[in-house]
Order: sequence, then C-alpha cells, then structure tokens
Amino acid sequence: MWDGPSAPYLSPRAPGETDAWTDATRQAGRTGTQQIREVAEAIPPAEVADALRLSSGAPAVVRRRTVFLDGKPIEIVDSWYPASIASATPLAQPQKIKGGAVTLLAGMGYVARGALDDVSVRGATGSEADLLGLPAGAPVIVVFRTTVSEHDVPFEATVMIMVPEDRHLRYPLSVG
Repeated sequence: MWDGPSAPYLSPRAPGETDAWTDATRQAGRTGTQQIREVAEAIPPAEVADALRLSSGAPAVVRRRTVFLDGKPIEIVDSWYPASIASATPLAQPQKIKGGAVTLLAGMGYVARGALDDVSVRGATGSEADLLGLPAGAPVIVVFRTTVSEHDVPFEATVMIMVPEDRHLRYPLSVG
C-alpha cells in the first residue's frame, strides 16, 4: 500500500532535488518511477477546459504518464496545462522535468496557493485496465485535481486514475 501526504506534490523542489514521487518512495525504502506515455498539445475534455477556465476550443498541453511503485503500475496521470503557459517550455517536451513540473511552473511564476481534489470511484475503462493490469470494470479511484496560483488562476488540471488496493488518500483540513 502507498500512504503519503499530497502537499509535497504541490510544492517546488530545491535545486538538485528529485521530483516528489521519487523522493517520497526512496524515503520509504521503495522504488517509484514514472513512464511518460505521451506529451501533446490538444483540445482538452470539457471538464478540464472548465477547470482551467479555457475558452471553447482553446488548446492545452497534456502530459500522460503511468506511475509505478516497485515496478507495478499503480496510477495513470494526465496533467493538463493551458497552452498559453506550457507551449515552448519543457512541459511540452516528452521528457522528464528536473525537479518535476511543479518546480518548473514555480520558476515561471505559477506557485500553487491551493488545489481542489474531486475524488470519485468508478469502473476502469478497457485501456485503463490494460495500463494498470486490472480486469476491465475493476474499481479505480479517480482524483481530479485543479491547482490554482496565489492570484486564483488555475494553471494545472490533473486526472489521476488509481488502483485502490495500492492507495490510501489522506487530506489535511485547515479551519479559519
């Protein structure tokens, strides 16, 4: 099972540090890796366009990845960025980003003030099941995260499809 806090995934890394996933799994004595499946500029689904406040037909850059824990696929992640922010940056290139996308974005002036996670459970589609090594229709956790800047500008919408047996989600709450 993987049980870890979400905050490090929204915080920029110090120079020379690895991405949050690699660091967290290493500290837990495990191996966490990611495989980039695709990086492209495309018209996002309506839910993503709405989250990013994009006008109809506006493009976005998507980074599609599969996340592995100890060699086993546990998550499919599609991160979307407005093309006005991401085009002509390393976000639009099919390679790992030193320190992770959060660090790159912070250097561009997009520091996360907060995020909204919308969590649901549904059956895996055929392609999701194939990527995660599950039977079609097996339950998956879906986390739709919208990250906003300190000026309340949404700059990232991420759809995470997670294998429930390998995840424990925990969110801190602040009052006041």
